[in-house]
Amino acid sequence: MPGKELERLQAVDRFLKLKISREDELQEIVNYAAEVCEVPIAMITLIDADTQHIKYRVGSDLVQTSRADAFCDYTILGKEVLVIPDTGKDARFADHPYRNGATNIQFYAGATLTTVDGINLGSLCVVGHHPKQLSEMQQGILGILSKQVVHILEFEYSLDVLKKQFLESKANEIKLRALFESSNACHLLVGKEMDILYFNRTLAEFMLDKHGQKMEIGAPILNYVGPDFAESFGSNFHRSLGGEKITFEESLWHDGSEIWWQFDFSPAYDSSGAIIGVSYTASDISELKRTKEEGDSKNRALDRIALMQSHNIRGPLAAILGLVDIIDGAGVSEIAEEIRMLKRSAGELDDIIRRLVYQASFTDHRK
Repeated sequence: MPGKELERLQAVDRFLKLKISREDELQEIVNYAAEVCEVPIAMITLIDADTQHIKYRVGSDLVQTSRADAFCDYTILGKEVLVIPDTGKDARFADHPYRNGATNIQFYAGATLTTVDGINLGSLCVVGHHPKQLSEMQQGILGILSKQVVHILEFEYSLDVLKKQFLESKANEIKLRALFESSNACHLLVGKEMDILYFNRTLAEFMLDKHGQKMEIGAPILNYVGPDFAESFGSNFHRSLGGEKITFEESLWHDGSEIWWQFDFSPAYDSSGAIIGVSYTASDISELKRTKEEGDSKNRALDRIALMQSHNIRGPLAAILGLVDIIDGAGVSEIAEEIRMLKRSAGELDDIIRRLVYQASFTDHRK
């Protein structure tokens, strides 16, 4: 299948699935086309790979035909209005099954439904039961009406895309807001002029509880930053506004109590990638800090205990080692094996204590 035809079929499929809100206008165009061209039948058709879909019509009960039997399949091959004054005299249609019976197509004229990017979707066509001619004015009006059909279809499609994007955006916004509102961290979005664009409930409650301030969208953020943090906040805000991501820890005093914070400043971007402000997050890490300090304190205490105990043990051990040397030197053969075992065990214990002393001393110096 040629690439152009595949592109055309994809476009037709999009419009076939489209829910039209301006159906009355399209039906009026069909009615007017039949009236202007002085024929009983007019249709708006869309042609896919195998089928001609008759979406709007007057004077006919047909809702679809095979593409092979569609007069409009010839119309979409060109750009101009196709006029067949007498189908019986046109070799392409002389034996066509729709020339007979209830359909009785003796006259046909069609104007292509061409999108702005040049894709022929189908046609606005008029059909008569007797051979006839269309004046230039009638052909011109038929062409203008076909363009109006395309304008409505493309407008409806654009509106549908916008609606879907809006709903998707709202869904994402709800998810993101739920995430922020359920977070224990303080989240803030600050505009380029240092105005508040968004804050979460955690931050609002903290500011009200600790500082008696009610946060408001649009207010200058520096109204809510304490003097001990204002310079740091401003400096990191401007660095982040330049594209830098910054993370650091700092302790601040709030209402007489010290709180350790982890601060994150990140550039905030719009859908086109332009920086629109700064995303700021403050996480209370005081408990984490206390836990770490308590752990470090316990480790230092254990090291000191190990050092004290090793010194306490080394005194008696040195005496034992000296006594073993004396007995061993006396050459008491009856207990020679026991003396060697005692000497070896005492020596191993002495090595362990030396290592404990070294480790405790190294840890203490490193601090």
